[in-house]
Amino acid sequence: MPETLLSPRNLAFELYEVLDAEALAQRPRFADHSRETFDAALSTARTIAEKFFAPHNRKADENEPRYVDGRAELIPEVKPAVDAFLEAGFLNANRDFEVGGMQLPSLVSQACFAHFQAANAGTTAYPFLTMGAANLIESFGSDEQKRLYLQPMIEGRYFGTMALTEPHAGSSLADIRTRAEPAGDGSYRLKGNKIFISGGDHELSENIVHMVLAKLPDAPPGVKGISLFIVPKYLVSENGSRGPRNDVLLAGLFHKMGWRGTTSTALNFGDNGRCVGYLVGQPHQGLACMFQMMNEARIGVGMGAVMLGYAGYLYSLEYARQRPQGRLPDNKDPHSPAVPIIEHSDVKRMLLAQKAYVEGAFDLGLYAARLFDDTQTASDDSARKQAQELLDLLTPIVKSWPSTFCLKANELAIQILGGHGYTREYPVEQYYRDNRLNPIHEGTEGIQSLDLLGRKLAQNNGAGLKQLIRSIAATGERASHHPNLDPLRQPLEQLVNRLQSVTLALLGDLAQGKVAGALANSALYLKAFGHCVIGWRWLEQAIHAELGLLKGNPADRDFYLGKLQAARYFLTWEVPGCHNELALLEARDDTCLTMQDEWF
Repeated sequence: MPETLLSPRNLAFELYEVLDAEALAQRPRFADHSRETFDAALSTARTIAEKFFAPHNRKADENEPRYVDGRAELIPEVKPAVDAFLEAGFLNANRDFEVGGMQLPSLVSQACFAHFQAANAGTTAYPFLTMGAANLIESFGSDEQKRLYLQPMIEGRYFGTMALTEPHAGSSLADIRTRAEPAGDGSYRLKGNKIFISGGDHELSENIVHMVLAKLPDAPPGVKGISLFIVPKYLVSENGSRGPRNDVLLAGLFHKMGWRGTTSTALNFGDNGRCVGYLVGQPHQGLACMFQMMNEARIGVGMGAVMLGYAGYLYSLEYARQRPQGRLPDNKDPHSPAVPIIEHSDVKRMLLAQKAYVEGAFDLGLYAARLFDDTQTASDDSARKQAQELLDLLTPIVKSWPSTFCLKANELAIQILGGHGYTREYPVEQYYRDNRLNPIHEGTEGIQSLDLLGRKLAQNNGAGLKQLIRSIAATGERASHHPNLDPLRQPLEQLVNRLQSVTLALLGDLAQGKVAGALANSALYLKAFGHCVIGWRWLEQAIHAELGLLKGNPADRDFYLGKLQAARYFLTWEVPGCHNELALLEARDDTCLTMQDEWF
């Protein structure tokens, strides 16, 4: 039976050979777990994704949410799917057993979530947004806020959103205009408009808890004046019962190219002057709080991009195996049977590129989840701190690289299907449309590149960058013991050496105040840095493939050889191309910086 969500063999390779998930069960927090419990959770996730999420993926795309009498109306299949997700415990996969959670490592829970992201991105968004909002209240909310809002979210009765973007400001949060006036009783009255609020209205839960960014009357200008508020769709009484509707109005729905199953809303707060909100954390510290949810969301967006690319890859792979067309170039007999298109070299190229993109990015996403586990449960403070520093550095890559290159994988999947690829009778065009949101979602590529080059590299005196360089060097040292990997290791080492030189020069420019010139081509830097990281992760996979081959199990031989070929493709076809970007960065090319509006 062909795989449609992700390869179980590749998942087992990542969890148990590359990232050593079983070692996490030796830590006190995960001591009740084992490979058997991990596999049981993964099996449950796959079953629910296949039974409840995948079947309505196309229907939700063709019947997007409707604005009816001031509310958003979804197709009926969404709620049973979400309820199945809740009933299986995945909403609280990482929470303590004592509160009804599964207490899984993040590595394993992300692997579980990957099945839902591949099956139906639109429906998956509702519980995923809720998890992020709940974590935010847990970290920064008061005891009262946790009782009234967090607990019902943990129980799955309330869902959550984050409301950042405003019509005039877009990604520039410094310019938001939503205001919060103290009401004298500890609450606030909010007034403003937010757009592109995913999951901003639906009937899937008893209530929706909006996490809203707004400014207090005494707020300093810019991002230093942003505060965070809980604004429920329905007010909640002191005893926890749901009260009347809050002054939050669904102004309309956006009709997106993809992710049509998720409501994308315009919300008006306080049109009638009665929008009640509650300050979370300290005044003017809202953006710092929200960054927790945003960083979680960025990693989630990256994994979502991976899984849409993965689904397209698996579909086009099976199609290429089944679709006979043409003959090989050295066969001149017109009477001979047509060959499956997977036999054609150019189709192999496109499939190999997809495999390199999606399996490289899949490894990175799970590696980031493993780092998160280390930030929480590593043996000592130093190890936890180092994991956090490396995770902070890699977050822009985890979000942006899959959003670009797994989308490219979707494009290649369409190409493999030929004329069928762009028809709606086949799913690959929907995978592309759904994935096209991700280069914009949770910060554009430009924003991620500025975050990486302008902030993350120098953070904590470059601690994360130094760790990354040491990790790549350690991988290279291990790879050097496998002579077959020399042609893969050497291009990565060449890129790392040149990238280090370029990085030091650009950071030097920034330190001297040459900000515009240093950041002008940050997108080029993001691509080269991302390829370096993915190249490192592919070299790691190649080492474990070599080790797997040494075990001599015939059933695994093709799998490991496929891994080595994909690593070879990425490190010898893709990585060397980054030297063009690095040359432009070295030259401080100002083509884009000096272009004038009038010249277009």
